[in-house]
This record gives sequence, C-alpha cells and structure tokens, in this order.
Amino acid sequence: MAAAKKKSGGSQGSGNSGVKGAPKEMNRLVASNRRARHDYEIIDTLECGLVLQGSEVKSLREGRIALADSYARIDDGELWLFGVHVPPYAQANGFGAHNPDRRRKLLLHRRQMEAWIGKSKQDSLTMVPLSIYFKDGRAKVELALAKGRRQYDKRHAIAARDAGRDAAREARSAAKNRA
Repeated sequence: MAAAKKKSGGSQGSGNSGVKGAPKEMNRLVASNRRARHDYEIIDTLECGLVLQGSEVKSLREGRIALADSYARIDDGELWLFGVHVPPYAQANGFGAHNPDRRRKLLLHRRQMEAWIGKSKQDSLTMVPLSIYFKDGRAKVELALAKGRRQYDKRHAIAARDAGRDAAREARSAAKNRA
C-alpha cells in the first residue's frame, strides 16, 4: 500500500511549474545576435536579468524579438538595453500594450556593474547583447563586453574559420579512408 502511494504521489519531479498542464520551461533560447560575434571581438560575457512588461513577456515567449543593432549603456548608475525591438503582443491592445522600442533595464549586481564600467572606460569597449533566453521562467540576457572589429579583422576571422573547417574536413576524410 505504501509503495502504491509513492508511485502516484505528488508532483515531485513531474516537470510541472505548479500550473496544471503547463510544462516547466528550463532554458529556452528566444533570440541570438549572431551578427555581434561577427562585428565584435568578445572579451567577457555576463548573464543579466531583464525587466519586462507583461505583454513583452508574451511576445518573447512567441520568439518575436529583434536584437540587431542593440547595445547596453550605463545611465545614472543603472544598466539599460537600447535598440531591442519587441513587437506588441497581438492580443494586448490598449492598456496592456507596450512601446516596442523602449529602453529596458538590465539587472545585475553592483560589483559586476562597477567592474564592467571600469573595463569599458579603460579600453573603450562596447556592451552588446549576444542572446536572450528564459532560465527557470525568467528572461535573461547574455551581455558581452566587446571590442569592435575592423573590416580586415573580419576577413581574417572568416579565413581562419574556413581554414579550420577545411582541416577538419581533411582529417575526417583521412580517417574514413584508413578505416
């Protein structure tokens, strides 16, 4: 009798987030800024929280967001995300609607922010969002401290990547011929 109760007992480990029928969303990528990795040399990354309105969360869950040409900046001791376009949620109109191009506050610890302020001012670096994702039901931003690449640096990075691919392809074909 006790074994039967253990098997059917509770929602422990069932993957539900407390709401009936809602699957728990662990880590789900919403959008990534692939262009940032091409245009910038990434020096350091950091995970930040993101302050959103209700209709923005709904749009993010649908995967509707544009990270192109977005950046972060520090104003009055707070970190803000600029240039991110989150289109309005279709069912939220009037009171629930939001401004799609508004600046959004990023949440991180004071010590982390002070360290990044020092690094960015010392080396004239840019703060660029690399990706936006959900982690345990909360929206997070992977923010990078980056240095802009010049055109010839971009070409060099592409050539190095292609050379690496060619070498890997040759190694695979050599291993296949030996076998």
